[in-house]
Amino acid sequence: MITSVIISDFQKTLPVAKTWYQRLDLAHGVTRFWEPHVHPLEQANFWHIKGSDRDLLIDSGMGIVPLRTSFPDLFDPHKEIIALATHTHIDHIGAIHEFEHRWVHAAEAHQMAHPSGVVTLVCADIPPLLCELFVAAGYPPFEDLLLDALPHVGYNPHDYRLHGAAPTRLVADQDIIDLGDRTLQVLHLPGHSPGSICLWEAATGTLYTGDLIYDGPLVYEGPGMDLNVYADSLRQLKALPVQIVHAGHDPSFDHKRLIEIIDTYLARWNMAS
Repeated sequence: MITSVIISDFQKTLPVAKTWYQRLDLAHGVTRFWEPHVHPLEQANFWHIKGSDRDLLIDSGMGIVPLRTSFPDLFDPHKEIIALATHTHIDHIGAIHEFEHRWVHAAEAHQMAHPSGVVTLVCADIPPLLCELFVAAGYPPFEDLLLDALPHVGYNPHDYRLHGAAPTRLVADQDIIDLGDRTLQVLHLPGHSPGSICLWEAATGTLYTGDLIYDGPLVYEGPGMDLNVYADSLRQLKALPVQIVHAGHDPSFDHKRLIEIIDTYLARWNMAS
């Protein structure tokens, strides 16, 4: 199905997506979501983890389409769901306002409530210097919009704005998130952003890294980013007995690949591993 919208003062047609979200159910009660029609830079993974007493949602995508109502089998209105942001960039907090329990590191509490930076789907709203940095890092060039399809007929991408939502709890390094039959530990590992966190589930050897590390072009230059701090955070990951990394972008990977990625970037930055 094809529809038309006005984009950057000229008429262009975009297809309507058959489905907006992709979903992959994994072992240990873990589900991965992503938005395949979003530009690769902002095409984040977000993760639902099932617990006996409560569930955990790690990040929430762009919020272009309501997330909670898209998956009623996972987001039970009668069960507590903690929506936790690994950091507050647009592709990680888009749907967090849909949830009653919203957790984030204290360093990014204000940013969650009052988002700034990239908050629209219009590429012209992204500062040109940032676009250059992203392309130099390895991402595709930016055209008009941060999406290549529409979620439904009549959708106007120009109407999108990232919704702010005040956090209901602030997390800190070493906090434990108790889901009943499983626990995850908060690791404050800044660099990509001041309040960037990872989640470590020791029982399964699973590490959720947000945008600190993933198997794609890392973004380490930009507002709120610090290369020396970033390198130190990556070094800390090497000590964990990781079995699998579920990252904020791109496919999951094992411990061997984790070490390879860390060493590659530390060498690129001329920093000892």
